[in-house]
Amino acid sequence: MSFAFSETSLRRMDGVDPRLKHIAQLALTISRVDFGIPEYGGLRTEEEQRELFDSGASKRDGKDKKSYHQSGKALDFYAYVDGRASWDELHLAMVAAAFLQAASILGHSLQWGGLWEDFQDMPHVQLLEK
Repeated sequence: MSFAFSETSLRRMDGVDPRLKHIAQLALTISRVDFGIPEYGGLRTEEEQRELFDSGASKRDGKDKKSYHQSGKALDFYAYVDGRASWDELHLAMVAAAFLQAASILGHSLQWGGLWEDFQDMPHVQLLEK
């Protein structure tokens, strides 16, 4: 299998930490499931983060509780299966495994939101390095 990011997904990673972009690119070559980056899945402004918080889509308000997205150290993703976006937990876990493997290969510390105890955020990864 050979997957490639669409121009839209690449644009949605503008401003994301180069290390995280490198992880995502390698993950795409490792993954057995195609994936992309949704709208607001990369770098976010304080206003965008606040909108997501107000809608209930995020636990971070963007001001008092900053998101890793605001520093470009987080990416959200969706699986791409049978020609459409999939938020199925199995598909997301398979993509996350590729992200974690890619981070390990490249020597970076990456955290997957699907492993959080207090709140599961299956389509989210964040770089733990400064």
